[in-house]
Amino acid sequence: MPSTENKSSSISITPLPKHKFGCKIQLPEYCNNDPINLNDNDFNQLFEAVHKYLVVVIPGLAELKPKSQYLLTKKFDPTIPEPKGEGFGGYGHGKEFRHEQSVLRKDGTSVKSQPQVQILGQGTFTAGEPGNENGEDISLTHPSHTSFHKDVLTPDEIKHEHKTRFYRWHIDSALYELSPPVVTTLLGIKVPPATQTNTITYGRDSDDQLEVAQGATCFVSGAEAFRLLSDEQKEYALNTTIEYAPHPYIFISPARATSDGLTMVSEGKETPFDELPAWEEQKVKKLPMVWTNPVTKQHHLQIHGCCLFKLHTKKSDGSVSILDLEDSRKKVHSLMRPAIAPQNVLAHAWGEGDLVIFFNRGVWHSVTGEFKGVKSDGQDERRLMHQCNIASGVDPKTTL
Repeated sequence: MPSTENKSSSISITPLPKHKFGCKIQLPEYCNNDPINLNDNDFNQLFEAVHKYLVVVIPGLAELKPKSQYLLTKKFDPTIPEPKGEGFGGYGHGKEFRHEQSVLRKDGTSVKSQPQVQILGQGTFTAGEPGNENGEDISLTHPSHTSFHKDVLTPDEIKHEHKTRFYRWHIDSALYELSPPVVTTLLGIKVPPATQTNTITYGRDSDDQLEVAQGATCFVSGAEAFRLLSDEQKEYALNTTIEYAPHPYIFISPARATSDGLTMVSEGKETPFDELPAWEEQKVKKLPMVWTNPVTKQHHLQIHGCCLFKLHTKKSDGSVSILDLEDSRKKVHSLMRPAIAPQNVLAHAWGEGDLVIFFNRGVWHSVTGEFKGVKSDGQDERRLMHQCNIASGVDPKTTL
């Protein structure tokens, strides 16, 4: 059982050292290691911390129940209607998450008793193992850049040099019909030792590198990304709307990503619109490029570079300029790339029992690491995590 040593009667917040965002939180003793038991005052402090620090780590919660994780996630967004229809009160990616053509199709399975919670990881877990209460064996596959990027590391670089890549920088969202979740909660139940490290390389044309714990989840602050823009770029971003592709994860499935995971390489390989599942124009998401934090009032540059289709920019004379797919990708890459420089990345090294709550409307994040066949005996690393995010009832907005 997690230790109660040094626990207090109220929530304790400690900013993460050496980072511009992120904090660690110690729950008060009365919670019994379940944040859903926080009183109103302490939950309000947690709510504000998530919006201020963007990434909140609460250790020692390996036994947190899926129902508690769902209820906690839902509590951050009062606009979520009570479950009564497809897409509301459910997992934030909706039914497309499991579509056979989607790039997300291998990313885990649902908790049977609480389907809003997904089980992610690598390896086979027998019924009854910690984190698997589904009553049957489950097989999990950790996303690998080798199946998503155009240029990939060699097997020798992966296994012997312990190199890896950012898999895909993204915001958790269906980006079609459903509104982006406010927060994502991610619980590490079975994780490799944090003493094992990988070196993230940014691509053959960049000398940037970042040493991280194996399987670290990396985060970038959208507020810092906006701050790094020039005045001209800020003006552009504040006046630009991103049109995402219909069924974007199916649209990009045949294409391949850039080596830094920020966007896709334009080779004309995307699924043609007439070969996508049925879609409706009014359900296509058109979201501002800048989302305003409702607590801090800061602007956050929030772009899902892999899934966009067009950029619509309002000019000073009232007209609107439109960039096509290839030019849109080039444009957002130029805006996003400074933010993922090594000094700007928070790489969370997972400990068993870590619950990470992140403000999904204020950060981008990426999976890292290769788990398949990398152990000294040629076996896979094993990992099991619970993830929850829920489609909001409203889209994010820019407040000027």
